Amino acid sequence: MAVLKVHGAVLSTASMRVFACLYEKDLDFQFVPVDMKAGQHKSETFLSLNPFGQIPAVEVGDQKLFESRAITQYIAEEYADKGTQLTCPGKPLAPLFVWKEVEAHQFDPVASKLIWELVYKPMYGTTTDPAVVEENEAKLGKVLDIYEARLAQSKYLACDCFTLADMHHLPNLHYLMGTPVKKLFDSRPHVSAWAANISSRPAWSKVVAMQKQ
Repeated sequence: MAVLKVHGAVLSTASMRVFACLYEKDLDFQFVPVDMKAGQHKSETFLSLNPFGQIPAVEVGDQKLFESRAITQYIAEEYADKGTQLTCPGKPLAPLFVWKEVEAHQFDPVASKLIWELVYKPMYGTTTDPAVVEENEAKLGKVLDIYEARLAQSKYLACDCFTLADMHHLPNLHYLMGTPVKKLFDSRPHVSAWAANISSRPAWSKVVAMQKQ
């Protein structure tokens, strides 16, 4: 089996999404750190892997993959016989496709703005904008109301088992739960239980541990 090489950064939500998938599938991989501060992601070498100059990028033999959700879909299908089944085997695929898109287009844009304001700005010594936080907390609350209704009917978003649709949320959840935005999750019992459940998975613990090495 070809060695999987992951070019990324341990603090990057997109990279964390790919690490989570690899650990869920119990696959060995080689991690190649990309120094964003030094601009390595814009170097000629890295651009040969991802012409958009964004992390992560993955090499599998002669194949070069980018876009984290595309990478996780590839891993889930290419290594279907390994580790956790992440695509609702034997169940209708439509809910999986729908909730993967919900994460990418409804949850992620709002969560990313909040993480930028509440996590990365303080990390870089710049000032959080309270108006942006307030606006996006309100937007996230509306998204989570829809999640609450869905999770009242299903243990996980796509079906009754853990899939890519749930896993893709983990990096943003990880950061948001360390901010005051946690209250939006805690106040919705089904969302809170779901978030705690998926965040306690052993594979995710390994992703978090990478940040402490």
